[in-house]
Amino acid sequence: MALQNIGASNRDDAFYRYKMPRMITKIEGRGNGIKTNIVNMVDIAKALARPASYTTKYFGCELGAQSKFDEKTGISLVNGAHDTAKLAGLLENFIKKYVQCYGCGNPETEVLISKTQMITLKCAACGFVSDVDMRDKLTTFILKNPPEQKKGAGKEKKAMRRAEKERLKEGEAADEEMKKLKKEAKKKGASKESTSSKSGAGKKKAAAGSDEDHSNSPTRSHDGDNGAVDDDDDDVQWQTDTSLEAAKQRMREQLSAATAEMVMLSTEEPEKKKQEVSHKEGASNGSTKHVDVVEEAKPSPYDDLVEQLKDNLSKGVTAVQLKGVMTSSTLPSQDAMNALFDALFGGLGKGFAKEVVKKKKFLAAAVPDEASQMVLLQALVAFGAKSSPEAVKEVPIVLKALYDGDVLDEEVITQWYNEAVAGGKESQVVKNAKKFVEWLQSADSESEEE
Repeated sequence: MALQNIGASNRDDAFYRYKMPRMITKIEGRGNGIKTNIVNMVDIAKALARPASYTTKYFGCELGAQSKFDEKTGISLVNGAHDTAKLAGLLENFIKKYVQCYGCGNPETEVLISKTQMITLKCAACGFVSDVDMRDKLTTFILKNPPEQKKGAGKEKKAMRRAEKERLKEGEAADEEMKKLKKEAKKKGASKESTSSKSGAGKKKAAAGSDEDHSNSPTRSHDGDNGAVDDDDDDVQWQTDTSLEAAKQRMREQLSAATAEMVMLSTEEPEKKKQEVSHKEGASNGSTKHVDVVEEAKPSPYDDLVEQLKDNLSKGVTAVQLKGVMTSSTLPSQDAMNALFDALFGGLGKGFAKEVVKKKKFLAAAVPDEASQMVLLQALVAFGAKSSPEAVKEVPIVLKALYDGDVLDEEVITQWYNEAVAGGKESQVVKNAKKFVEWLQSADSESEEE
């Protein structure tokens, strides 16, 4: 079977890897019943990753003739007698409009139909989304006969995106570990340099002492001196330096330690004296009043975490850095997630959903798996319990935004809702989420019927 490159612009590229069979046509019938049969239309359509009915219908629309493709037999017929070159040219136009990416020209694209009945081509190579001209006649046929999607394609895409997120998070964690290791290595290098400098000074002094010993013993030969030096290098015996300079140094260190203790004592003594004077004055006045010591109420660890998160948000930290602040807390995961909600959306009423859309990247970083998604939903319930009715009304919009942003999975949302209803914990947030959950279930049933 003769092959050719997909796309007229790649015709002369000998190393182009996207290829399709050359078109083979056959004229059948006579008179008014004459027809053109595209013999290998199924193979061409398979190479283009498009249904053969699309290309057959395109030929009919462009030629103004009736066309038909039989799904069972795989026969593609166009009324009238048409040259192979003419049909091949029309096929090139079809490839430009409905196969090749408008950005990079790659033919590895997927036909997508939006909710607003608009046809787009998503490129698997560069990710560019091309908008198809909806004025073309073939678009109405495509809308009525959408391309078949693989079962579980949506779940596979979500799983791929989740895996990509986890890979990026692991990479960031590895980078942080490398930074920590580099810092520790620098600290160790600095400490080794300081110890080596001290040991070098000690060795110099020991060598000076050994030279004096050798000069005082004239009976030793030159070779014996060398052997003694080697022995001293192998087995170094450390001794207290009794030189005048070393003694002065030790005196300075001891003196500094003693003065430090005296300073501490001098600061503590005035406080004790003040307390004694106050007790004496109270006794002399004969007052029996008890002085109530009012201690300032310390904020709880939860409040500390909320304030810490707010401070970091005001500094413009990234989502990963804010997650690091959460994980460093000793609070349980549910309390930490509640604190994140308070820091991000505390005090909001109307416009709660808009803020969620703006700050969903912080929530996405905090939910790496399905268990943490359930924790986030529980935090939404806790936030709704202390929020205004205007904010709770926007719960369906919030769930839709988190679902579209791949923060929450469909299975987790339905599981959370069913468990809340079965357990009798129908808060106002759960009640308002009912419409969104019903929409999810109806969308699933429609996809299964198709």
